Amino acid sequence: MHAMQYEITLPADYDMGVIRKRVADKGHLLDAHPGLGLKAYLVRERGRQGSPVNQYAPFYLWRTAEGMNGFLWGPGFRGLSADFGRPAVRHWLGAGLAHGAPSAVGERAEPPTTATRATVRLPEGADPAEAVERALADLPAHPDLHTAAVAVDPSRWELLSFALWHGPAPEDAPGVRYQVLHLSRPELDRLPAGRHW
Repeated sequence: MHAMQYEITLPADYDMGVIRKRVADKGHLLDAHPGLGLKAYLVRERGRQGSPVNQYAPFYLWRTAEGMNGFLWGPGFRGLSADFGRPAVRHWLGAGLAHGAPSAVGERAEPPTTATRATVRLPEGADPAEAVERALADLPAHPDLHTAAVAVDPSRWELLSFALWHGPAPEDAPGVRYQVLHLSRPELDRLPAGRHW
């Protein structure tokens, strides 16, 4: 599993309706993309849920590197880059995954509406495997959880925790908060729960 995200920060007076329409018009295009576990079309809006910025920040869990490469070198990312400039793409190696209750993540389940993403730099001398094990043990067992993932960027030794939620994210959930406009999940059921090494 590979986690990936890019963030497009927009002007303070940007009409976020433009992003909402873009997602409504094009979000379905990745609903069957090979190798994609999920793509959460995420936004932050200035002044809402404590966000200081307007931002479009899609988050991906890839089942295969080939699927990720096919997207990055394909027409979808090319079109986004033409419209907004080519963003820096962050990438983390997947370390573990938790699914919510079967009724919360099945094909007919209601889609998640919010997401949280927290990143922590591992201190010098910290054992990365121990940090990952702790993060996996801390994956939320919450009735509103849709999906949660832990991943690591070994170039920065940064630990990522990401979660999708039905309804508002719990108040004690750490990290940046997003609204989910659409969820593409073509191969989510093929991403196994638990540790990924």
